[in-house]
Amino acid sequence: MEWRQRILQPQLPLLMNPAAPTPTSSRPTQLFTALVVGTLLLTCSYLIARTTLFLLTDYAWYERIFSLILLTAEAFVMCHGAGYFANILRTLRRPESERGVALPRLETLETYPRVGVVVAAYKEPLAVIEANLICFRNLTYPNKSITLLDDTRYDQPNQDVEKMKAYRADVEALCAEIGVNLFRRIWHGAKAGIINDFLDFIAGREKPGFEFTDNQGVPRTEPEKYLAVFDADMNPLPDFAEELVQILEANDRLAFVQTPQYYTNFEANRVARAAGLQQAVFYEYICEGKSNQDAMFCCGTNVMFRREAFEDVGGFDDTSVTEDFATSLKFHLNGWNSAFLNKVCAFGMGPQDLGGYFKQQFRWALGTVGLLREILVLFLHRAPALSAAKWSEYFLSCTHYFVGWVFLVLWLSPILFLFFGVPREFAHPGIFFAFFFPYLLLTLFTFILTLRQRNYGGREIFTGILLTTISFPVYVKASALALAGFRGSFGITPKDGGTSLPLTTLWTQVAALTLSFAATIWGLNELYYARISVLAYVVNSSWCFYNFLILSSVFYFNRPEADSTG
Repeated sequence: MEWRQRILQPQLPLLMNPAAPTPTSSRPTQLFTALVVGTLLLTCSYLIARTTLFLLTDYAWYERIFSLILLTAEAFVMCHGAGYFANILRTLRRPESERGVALPRLETLETYPRVGVVVAAYKEPLAVIEANLICFRNLTYPNKSITLLDDTRYDQPNQDVEKMKAYRADVEALCAEIGVNLFRRIWHGAKAGIINDFLDFIAGREKPGFEFTDNQGVPRTEPEKYLAVFDADMNPLPDFAEELVQILEANDRLAFVQTPQYYTNFEANRVARAAGLQQAVFYEYICEGKSNQDAMFCCGTNVMFRREAFEDVGGFDDTSVTEDFATSLKFHLNGWNSAFLNKVCAFGMGPQDLGGYFKQQFRWALGTVGLLREILVLFLHRAPALSAAKWSEYFLSCTHYFVGWVFLVLWLSPILFLFFGVPREFAHPGIFFAFFFPYLLLTLFTFILTLRQRNYGGREIFTGILLTTISFPVYVKASALALAGFRGSFGITPKDGGTSLPLTTLWTQVAALTLSFAATIWGLNELYYARISVLAYVVNSSWCFYNFLILSSVFYFNRPEADSTG
């Protein structure tokens, strides 16, 4: 095996690619602040104008219902946009040297508290596990334990018994070869469950079914003070632990420090590239803004926890498929702080095809929206427990995936007008030109300019937006099921090569783009022959054609590895 050479001479060629986005060191000027403030003011102006139009227009009852739905969708977009720009504003007010971490840092560590480094793996490919464990061995932090939490279910029916037996033996041999501890237990609660069981194990609370193999051969002279948690497809850089321990040591009420996810397959894979750009938008200004007001939530990987905080809240919340988000709320309600360090400390593989991406997004949407009811109840009963800023960040986060319904409404609106003349307010688009277009142009300009400040190009940003848009059926389904109380089950994002989905699987997107194109043709036909409400038909036909173009990108993403430049 090549792991010995790779431990002695760690190489990270993909991560160090000069084309990868890196934060700029120049501090934003007052122009950015002025643009953000102007965007927020235009947002308020547009909502006031739209609300006034809704109240004053003489609607039929069915038009009033749909117009209210449309107004709600627009208000949703603008409220979430205002939340995003407010986080930008908070970030711009902080010095560049304190990006995302509003905490004092120690110059050096005089002592090295014990850190437990763990990765939960469920039937992961051996090559993925090997790369992960090798990176763990490359960590330069001296006082650490390294453990693979093998959560694979070897006892499930309808499995190839011999194949699973061989896989189990291969995992054991790999851990022994590299020198990494191995932990197993009786399966329950997926990733959250096995981390909780491991917390019980290192605290001396052993339970039936625990299996621990010590392959490091290092005596445990002290319990782990911190726990660094990774997904199997995320690999830490050698110096991952030192700075995070410094930050945690500087604040004894800090429950965890989160770091970004960085995808190394963005160059060769269209889906991974767009997904990575979505992550970049989230991990840049949004996470920094959340951290600056102590409202950062855990993202499940590339994160270091204080074990004492876990003991205080009873471990990971295993009642949700987004256990990291749910547990962050428990930390904050119990008076613990959180922080985000905007520095790439680990790298991994993003979703390699639409199937993997949709599966990932469905799980995230189902889990976060599923917590909305619980957050509402907690807010009603324990509102003083958190600041208004923290509550607003949690509400924004757990309602984010309603964006699927928003796109559904905005996609359907011009189609209904062109075919049925509903709602009638669309026949008089002057209000939209007067208020909406200035808001739209300034919002896009500010959004692109602030991300370009951190070296992201306009085309890259637009690619991420396209992938979000074509995912609207996934978000609609997940949020509807979450509101209905469906919990779902944990599932890993596939790590093997990208494949195209059959068009029958993408029937919703195909039907939507077909209907958009048909409405465009119908609108142009009415415009040519009827020659009435010219501006209204031009605007709505253009809107439908724009939606058609956006939705057509599903064919682009459904060929994830067609080229390396696309």
